[in-house]
Amino acid sequence: MERDLDHVGRIMGQWAVERPDLDVAPQGIIGRLTRIAQHLDEELTVVYRSFGLGEGEFDVLATLRRTGEPFELTPGALAASTMVSSGAVTKRVDRCLEKGWVTRRVSELDGRGRVVALTPAGRTLIDEAFEAHMANEHRLVEGLGDLGRSRLAHLLETWGRTLDA
Repeated sequence: MERDLDHVGRIMGQWAVERPDLDVAPQGIIGRLTRIAQHLDEELTVVYRSFGLGEGEFDVLATLRRTGEPFELTPGALAASTMVSSGAVTKRVDRCLEKGWVTRRVSELDGRGRVVALTPAGRTLIDEAFEAHMANEHRLVEGLGDLGRSRLAHLLETWGRTLDA
């Protein structure tokens, strides 16, 4: 029976022996999600690297691209859309600037503000990288089947909303 357990199941079994007074059932969810997230991170970054991108650069370019024409945002809006600090956005934008994927200019609406915009080269790159990224994501979830993917997406959305509340 021990052989049929996955890594998290074996850990839970050990705790059941050592601390039978504790309900370790949440480890079955959180432990597995943590392991899956680590695996997914590795699988996703391989695609980013194949386009010369790090996760941060991919995130900046994808965020600008999905905003639609004219493909530009303030650094604050970029930070809010990518869920990282403004300092992290600055570093990411600087790396994208060095590669010619974005520009940064003074805002026409507020002379103190800045605007980050996707360049044509950045748009071409993110369009190609995002297509490969989506193909990779489809590959990673295909084993769940249509119903499994739908159920899991719904459960994760519900859980996420609960945690956000």
